[in-house]
Amino acid sequence: MYRTCFAAFAGTLLLATTAMADALPGELPVDPYDVSNTNAGATPIESADVFAAFHGQAGIDRIVDDLVDRVTVDPRIEGIFRASDLVRLRRTLKEQFCYLLDGPCDYTGRDMVAAHKDQGITTREFNALVESLQFAMDTEGVPFAMQNKLIAKLAPMKRDVVTR
Repeated sequence: MYRTCFAAFAGTLLLATTAMADALPGELPVDPYDVSNTNAGATPIESADVFAAFHGQAGIDRIVDDLVDRVTVDPRIEGIFRASDLVRLRRTLKEQFCYLLDGPCDYTGRDMVAAHKDQGITTREFNALVESLQFAMDTEGVPFAMQNKLIAKLAPMKRDVVTR
């Protein structure tokens, strides 16, 4: 009995440690979850041209930072992000975009259902976020055709994110 309880505790601790292994200073703790690239919500675009069109990791970082800066002041959706862990949001979005663009990254965030649970996001709010992402990609100078490749990977996630 003791060994079974200890093994279960050790497994939970390992998941929590794995989930927080890539955490940045200032990130809030989250409940343990399985860390997997499948949590990113889609498979990568298999083309080095797309990652390059986004200007590599540095470009993705700028896009995500611009996106988060935009959505936190956008009156249409800022309320969703008011109570969010913005440090974690920035890190996991950078990982997710890098992974989906076939960059040298793994996604360590939660799956889309768990990450957006209880947020009550509407289609209008989802569309406002996509609009902000498009502005951020335009600012980075990502060609429209390449933007569409990322949007095409993200669009099916709407069913996991929009809950009302």
